[in-house]
Amino acid sequence: MRTGSEPRTARSALRARFWLSLWGLLWALVGTVAFTLAGRPGWAIACGVLLLVVTVDLAVVLRHIRQGPHYQPGHDIPPYRPPDDRP
Repeated sequence: MRTGSEPRTARSALRARFWLSLWGLLWALVGTVAFTLAGRPGWAIACGVLLLVVTVDLAVVLRHIRQGPHYQPGHDIPPYRPPDDRP
C-alpha cells in the first residue's frame, strides 16, 4: 500500500545492511593498511575516513537489530499504519 509517507516510514533490510557494512569495513581496513604501507597518505586518509563512516553505520545497524522486531520487518510484522496528519 502506498501512502505517500514512505520516506518517513520506510524500513530497511537490516541483515543486508549488516553484511554490506562488514564487507565495507573489511575493504576499508585493507585499503587503509595497504595505502599506508605503500606510502600514499592521501589515499590512506580517504580509506580511514571511509572506515570511520562504515563503523558508525555498523553500530547503528547493530543497535536497531538489538532493539527488536520493530526494526526487523518480516512476514509476521504488519506494515506501519499511514500517518493521520493529512489536512
